[in-house]
Amino acid sequence: MIEELKKELDDESNPDKAKGLKRFFKTGKGQYGEGDVFLGISLPELREIAKKYYNMPLMEIQQLLDSKFHEHRTVALIILIHKYKEMKKNYPLRRKIFEFYIKNMHRINNWDLVDISAPNIPGDFVYEEKSDYLRNLARSESLWEKRISIVSTYAFIRNKNFGETLVIADILMKDEHDLIQKAVGWMLREVGKRSMSVLELFLASRYKEMPRTMLRYAIEKFPEETRKKYLKGEI
Repeated sequence: MIEELKKELDDESNPDKAKGLKRFFKTGKGQYGEGDVFLGISLPELREIAKKYYNMPLMEIQQLLDSKFHEHRTVALIILIHKYKEMKKNYPLRRKIFEFYIKNMHRINNWDLVDISAPNIPGDFVYEEKSDYLRNLARSESLWEKRISIVSTYAFIRNKNFGETLVIADILMKDEHDLIQKAVGWMLREVGKRSMSVLELFLASRYKEMPRTMLRYAIEKFPEETRKKYLKGEI
C-alpha cells in the first residue's frame, strides 16, 4: 500500500511548486524548517489522495512520518486523523493513536503539520482525559512541541472551554519565537470569537507586556479604534 501511495505522490509532484514551498516554509540554513524537502503538492490534493489509503496500518504510517518528504508526513497525519476519528467510541485504540502521535512529535516538524493535527488528536484526547499533558508540553524546549501545546487547545475552544488556552497562553507569554507568538495570538482570537468578555478580561492585565505579534493576532477581530488603543497601551 505504501509503495502505491508514494508512486502516486511522485506522479503528482511539481518541481516549480516545490521551490516555492521551500521558501514559504523557511527551509534555509538556520531557519525553522531547515532541510525539509518538498514534492510540490497542495494540501487539498494531498487530502484527496489520502482518502484512498485510510486503511494503511500504523507500521506504514510510521514509514511515511520518517520520510524526508514533507508531503509524505502530511499524508501520514491526514490518515492518522481519520483513524482517530473512526475510533471515537474505542478508547484503547484512540489511546494507541494518541501515544503513536506523541512518539512521533519530532517528525511533526513544521507549523502546517502541527496545525492540521494538534487539535484533532492530542487536543481531542487530552480534552476527554482532562489531564495536564498540554500544560507540561508547553514547557518543552522544542518549538514544535510548544506549538502543539497551544494549537491543541483549539479542541477545548470548540467546546467552549477556554481555561486551557488561557493557562497555556500564560506559560508561553514570554516566548520569543514568532511561530509561538502567532499561535498563541491565534488561539486567543478564537476564544474572543466565542466570548469577547473572556478575552478582554485576559488581556486587561497582560496586553501591555505581550509581544506585539501575539497581541495583534489576538485582537485582530476587534473594532479598528479599539485595536489602536490596545496597541498604544491606552485601554
